Amino acid sequence: MIKLSPLVKTDVTPFYSWINDEEVIKYSLSSFKEINTNQEVDRWFEKTLEDTRSINLGIYLNQTNQLIGYAGISGISKLNRSGEFFIFIGEKQYWGQGIGTEVTKQILKLGFSDFDFNRIMLTVSEPNIGGIKAYENAGFKIEGRLKQACYRDGEFHDKIVMAVLKSEWEK
Repeated sequence: MIKLSPLVKTDVTPFYSWINDEEVIKYSLSSFKEINTNQEVDRWFEKTLEDTRSINLGIYLNQTNQLIGYAGISGISKLNRSGEFFIFIGEKQYWGQGIGTEVTKQILKLGFSDFDFNRIMLTVSEPNIGGIKAYENAGFKIEGRLKQACYRDGEFHDKIVMAVLKSEWEK
């Protein structure tokens, strides 16, 4: 249903509407809350493409090649062979269809097989129940909790820390 490929400059266009949709960015990067204009999106996207400590891949539909989001691993530590998983599906019509789980599994395979990571972690806002389920389905396990580390909808929420180790993933 989907394929992952490197993002290119012309992929920026869908982000203009995605980043300005409160529902889409609700559980995403806090910096998305501060980006308002197309020029700000362009600057963010350009920095994303240039980021050498991250793997940034577009999520494309197989049949149409439509970009529906992006995912990857950020904060890569070569010394520790680790990084932080992220996913952003901007096209709401594809939410709840198992795409998040499939993308997560593909990124884990890439990280563990191609980049020889030992550990891939993530943080997720506690109210993001769908995200937590998708991550668990892909092999992530809850490691801990960052108390009131996220402010959304006028209140503080805990961030759940999840991770998967290569040795667990290989089983």
